[in-house]
Amino acid sequence: MQVTVIGAGTVGLSWTGLFLANGAKVTICDPRPDIRLWALSGLEGIKWSLVSLGYSIDKFTRQLCFEDKLHKAVQDADIIQECIPEELEAKRSMYEKLERFAPSSALMLSSSAGFSASEMAVRMTNAGRMMVGHSFCPPHLIPLVEVGPGERTSPESIRKAMDFYRRMGKYPVLIGKEVAGLVANRLHFALLREGIHLVTSGVITIESLDEIVRSSLGPRWAAAGPFKTIALGGAGGLGNFLEQLGPTVEHIWRGLGHVKLDAETRASLRKQSDDVYARVPVEDLVKERDEHQIAILRALRKQP
Repeated sequence: MQVTVIGAGTVGLSWTGLFLANGAKVTICDPRPDIRLWALSGLEGIKWSLVSLGYSIDKFTRQLCFEDKLHKAVQDADIIQECIPEELEAKRSMYEKLERFAPSSALMLSSSAGFSASEMAVRMTNAGRMMVGHSFCPPHLIPLVEVGPGERTSPESIRKAMDFYRRMGKYPVLIGKEVAGLVANRLHFALLREGIHLVTSGVITIESLDEIVRSSLGPRWAAAGPFKTIALGGAGGLGNFLEQLGPTVEHIWRGLGHVKLDAETRASLRKQSDDVYARVPVEDLVKERDEHQIAILRALRKQP
């Protein structure tokens, strides 16, 4: 299988490492002049995590090549994973070119979390093989891929995309309707909005809020999502919860915060975050986070 990854930032390199670890041939297309050194250094940095997940990565970069010319990079592609910056005009231009350059059978998958497939494919004559394939960062660790078809995406292309991500060891979930941010980020940002409200209102510090999530919602939702957690919470399941605690839930909803990320708010949040987390080199924090993430994934795999 030939995969072309367009854009070699953090997300693109993470996808590249996962694809290589699963035996795919990968071409990276990125215009930066030091792309080879940049990519190999980045891949070296995630090797340990791939090994921890059970992958054999001996000489896996032998399946990797580089091409800065887009038409050459995609000419033999079976799969294209686009990871360029979140700029709508750039995305539209990219898919207009990919339709001309890529084989008619190639799947086009965008890592975008902010734009829908239909928005990005407006200049394509035939958008049947284009859709969103979005994972939380870093993709080589987080199992989920949100597969978001556009209005013109064909059922056969959806099936192929779901099969491809499963072959790459991912857990693809089909999103049934185009919505800004897909699903995971909408949940993430809803929680983040209330977190910012609580922090900026003086209710809690950033450090304590992170600890609250790590010590309650995090492990609980890792074992069972929010609806399943409630369904298992007592006799009567979700229906009983909504009947008995519905008024309480609505009362709390009415008090949820509405925040604006203006300059003052951003500065306040950044200072508090830096006071807590900038004391340790970011590389060490990332390593610690990934080690914890891998431990959680290993534990969940043992469940029946």
